[in-house]
Amino acid sequence: MKYKPKSLSWKLVLCLLALCQFSLSAGELKTKATLVSEQETIAPGQTFTVALKFEIADHWHTYWRNAGDAGLATSITWELPEGFSAGEIQWPYPKRLPVPGGILNFGYEGEVWHLVDIKAPENLKPGTQVVLKARVDWLECEEICVPGRADLQLKLKAEVEAKRNETLLADFSKAREKLAVVDKNPAFRAEQRGSDLYLIWNKPPLQKELLFFPDQEGLIVNSSDQTLVSETDSQQLVIRLEENIEPLKKISGVLVGNPGWGDSPRKSLEFELEVRQGVVGFPVAESKKAGFWGSILLGFIGGLILNLMPCVFPVLGLKIMGFAKQAGQDRKSVARHGWVFSAGVLISFWILAGVLLVLRAGGQELGWGFQLQSAPFVYVLLLLLLAFGLNMSGVFEVGASLVGVGSNLQSGSSYSGSFFSGVLATVVATPCAAPFLAPALGAALALPVLPSLALFTAIAAGLAAPYLLLSLRPELVKALPRPGAWMESFKQFLAFLLYGAAAYLLWVLDGQVGEYELLNILFSLVLVALGCWIYGRFTGFDRDTRGRNLGRLGAAVFVGLGLYLGFPSSNQGKTTEAQGIVWEAWSPELVEKYQSENRIIYVDFTARWCATCQTNKKAVFSSQKVLDEFKRLQIVTLKADWTNQDPRITKALSAFGKSAVPFNLIYAPGMDQPRQLPELLTPGIILEELGRLHK
Repeated sequence: MKYKPKSLSWKLVLCLLALCQFSLSAGELKTKATLVSEQETIAPGQTFTVALKFEIADHWHTYWRNAGDAGLATSITWELPEGFSAGEIQWPYPKRLPVPGGILNFGYEGEVWHLVDIKAPENLKPGTQVVLKARVDWLECEEICVPGRADLQLKLKAEVEAKRNETLLADFSKAREKLAVVDKNPAFRAEQRGSDLYLIWNKPPLQKELLFFPDQEGLIVNSSDQTLVSETDSQQLVIRLEENIEPLKKISGVLVGNPGWGDSPRKSLEFELEVRQGVVGFPVAESKKAGFWGSILLGFIGGLILNLMPCVFPVLGLKIMGFAKQAGQDRKSVARHGWVFSAGVLISFWILAGVLLVLRAGGQELGWGFQLQSAPFVYVLLLLLLAFGLNMSGVFEVGASLVGVGSNLQSGSSYSGSFFSGVLATVVATPCAAPFLAPALGAALALPVLPSLALFTAIAAGLAAPYLLLSLRPELVKALPRPGAWMESFKQFLAFLLYGAAAYLLWVLDGQVGEYELLNILFSLVLVALGCWIYGRFTGFDRDTRGRNLGRLGAAVFVGLGLYLGFPSSNQGKTTEAQGIVWEAWSPELVEKYQSENRIIYVDFTARWCATCQTNKKAVFSSQKVLDEFKRLQIVTLKADWTNQDPRITKALSAFGKSAVPFNLIYAPGMDQPRQLPELLTPGIILEELGRLHK
């Protein structure tokens, strides 16, 4: 995930001016740094923990891994004996550190321990004197900032059996309590609503206090208050995002709570989470403060403005065309069409409100457009808009059939067309969030049943008002242009608005399904479009009955194939590409890391433009036997994505005498070189190769 770098604001300029005072205090470090070990002696092959211990003077502070608005994270450069390796710094949870000038940093005061795991080699000889050396760089600040550096060393003796340092056990235990609990499946969700990030819990445990510290710099307004809104059985933490930030796909960081997480004494939780794109609005507790009649007015205005949203405007255009066609006809008939259209809008909103209220009664945390969180629903709506667009573009024409609702919307004699155009207006309105609508919806989801239904009715009335006004005021209908050749051009133009709405829904699906399921969806759209073309080309009245029937059959076959190929089963998400196989981005360093842990590694050199690569992956990982074997052996899966030019991947391929993809490797403990797999793969080939690892 990419974020724009922070701009050099006046706050940072002040901090940089403070840093310029280094020369005034170069030798006046206020922080004492030492290395201490949890083990008094170490054993061959043992992983043991050492700590970089900081004793920071009063009113001074050092920095977390994300320093905040300004600052610099502490770093350690190790110089270790041959065969030793050091892990990453294990960061204690930080504090919010306000600085004059509106700057807020993340860091530490007082005494802080940075733990690091170090692994000794298997061939370490007992009796060896081991010297661990580390160059530590940090920044310490008060009113001025001083860069600190220390060359530290720690001497340990190797023995056959390790012995713990009894005098430091309590200190190390206390230091671990300040580390975050790592949660790979958090019991909360994240939503971006405009310029705010929401972390939402539906169930206990509830926190009395909660703060979020992001891993990414420039993500949130650090100095802004983080608002914790608590209900009886739910909570939401509202965090202000930086201006002009791109839509988020993932966030990661640390949550610091009170009383804490789980049964452990730890107060912090480390997580990574996908971000949903929600509707701009207010927390439910805030929306309750609005007066009921004020919410009714906001609901009506929000529904009115929905007519100008890109999702709804194509339907508005269709209905205006219908009114233009009706100009000069019986005014009572025109008025009846307006009432029927409004009834379609109202009934659709009442049904949607009923579903929302039933789910809310069951304990669901819901928002407007919740149905768009269902990949199957989004897919069906996408196909519907695509079919309407093709119909309006002239690819096919249908009389009174269901797929021809678009043409019925223009018919002065079809009340069903007017009713279903109201239904369609409601369906396509749900993705749109007009001004004033979000707080009204927040109130509607929090109010008792009858007031909530009244508020939904106000929104529906706002959406239907322009149509009803045109039908009840004949003089306004007469002011519309007369039907003519221009209508065909206008109809074809409106088709592109439908295609635009379909493109938006395709983007929504991209965030809900896996990479290869999305590819199937794209191909399914092609098949459905082909079916529509066959219908339009071969079922006209210029064909005989047999030809029309064959055309209908061919159209049904291709539409059916498209639905079979592309209909999504569930929201699988971007991280799960093939039924539970989670791919990490390949790097030589990551291969070395997992080799040092004696893991089996499967590396896929691939690219999106490589059809054979996609065929291989679909064939191999559609096999449950392969998936079970990967899970049983705890195989690490790494993807070397060559979709865009990457010199490291090119170099790695060249090292194996390859210049193209697909190319697959299996690394296993005890193997000098990885095993190269054939270009075309089957589940049998993979299972056979994995079986050889145990011979």
